[in-house]
Amino acid sequence: MSIYEESGVRPLSLEGVNTYSLAVRPSKVSADDFARPVEEDASLRDFLKTLPNILAVQTLRAVAAQMRRARRLGKPIIWGIGGHVVKTGLAPLIIDLMERGFVSCIAANGSVLVHDAEIALVGSTSEDVDATLGAGAFGAADETGKLLNNAAREGARDSIGLGEALGRMLVGMNPKHARLSMLCAAYGARVPFTAHVAIGTDIAHFHPQADGASVGATTHTDFRLLSELVRRMDGGGVYLNVGSAVILPEVFLKTVTLVRNLGHTLEDFTTANFDFIQSYRPLTNVVRRPVSGGAGRGFSITGHHELTIPLLAAELLCGADEG
Repeated sequence: MSIYEESGVRPLSLEGVNTYSLAVRPSKVSADDFARPVEEDASLRDFLKTLPNILAVQTLRAVAAQMRRARRLGKPIIWGIGGHVVKTGLAPLIIDLMERGFVSCIAANGSVLVHDAEIALVGSTSEDVDATLGAGAFGAADETGKLLNNAAREGARDSIGLGEALGRMLVGMNPKHARLSMLCAAYGARVPFTAHVAIGTDIAHFHPQADGASVGATTHTDFRLLSELVRRMDGGGVYLNVGSAVILPEVFLKTVTLVRNLGHTLEDFTTANFDFIQSYRPLTNVVRRPVSGGAGRGFSITGHHELTIPLLAAELLCGADEG
């Protein structure tokens, strides 16, 4: 006999446990939702049908369905992007989706301006910071600094946003790789491209021609422009945060509160965060807070952009809900 039983403590009896039939129990996973092997001659549409209809795949399909709905309703589909989106080679996909009506606005942080402009000019970007920082050479590319600062000054002079000013300047230069530039594509298609800059975060801010007043004025214009597009999201719009962990989630939250502060209704919209880790600000300021209280739906998709964004594009074009 156990020493515990001697003191009156015995293991709880299982004789009275109630059970039920497995056949009638509701379950979250069904064999009908399992993945299927991919045939060698499968089309992209066939491939998408083989994915397991579980967890992240369900989320991806739900986001794509909301984006297709937004396009049908004529509501904005806003892509908030960080520089990593450019550095992982996704500009051609986003430009194609823009042409197909799945991008109504690109809201970018400052690093996007740097990388997209360099791609347009020379077809390459993303220097080796570790190799150049010690010598004080990191970020000192002359052409990049001149371009961004000249655009900011001209934008401030003309009372336009930083994104539009840089797109206008790039297009005017007719760069060799313009077809790979989101700035050039957006300017040519008259799709708003807003730039949201924190002074000191980007290499152009320590260039000899840097003008903080012009940068501040043009990025503030872009904040107000983005706010207007967020206002129009009411009734079916979509906001995606792709690869910005701090700047754009903070900017988006402020656009939401500005719109509501002015008395506009902002409901029935969708937000989603795409990143390889789910950071605090995107989860809180994009996925949860703006849609709380039944105002909309928020989604999170975790994974590398170079995988998840092509999958999103495929689902948009070849997914089941094509209406």
